[in-house]
Amino acid sequence: MNAVVRTGGKQYIVKPGDVLKIEKIDAEPKAVVSLSDIVMIQHDDGRVVTGADLTGEVSVTAEVLKHVRDKKVIVFKKKRRHNYRRKRGHRQWATVLMVKDILESQVSQAS
Repeated sequence: MNAVVRTGGKQYIVKPGDVLKIEKIDAEPKAVVSLSDIVMIQHDDGRVVTGADLTGEVSVTAEVLKHVRDKKVIVFKKKRRHNYRRKRGHRQWATVLMVKDILESQVSQAS
């Protein structure tokens, strides 16, 4: 079973056992979190459920492995002919998750 999860303004295709890096969330390492903003689910038999049919019925549980810093992004500003140059770097915090399970309520499995 696959699911498309929306978190941190991005969407990720996940299945149980996947490890993914998302925007930082407030959770301690080894904590189990639930991602409830599910966009789509694809079942093993090929059925696809999307949109309003998923409201509140599906959640993805994941374990927080660690918090890390992402790659450095260089921010460079320049105004030509004014001798103005500024170079700054930025490293964004990220959370590494391992997807444990995709839980679906009995109501959506019956339809």
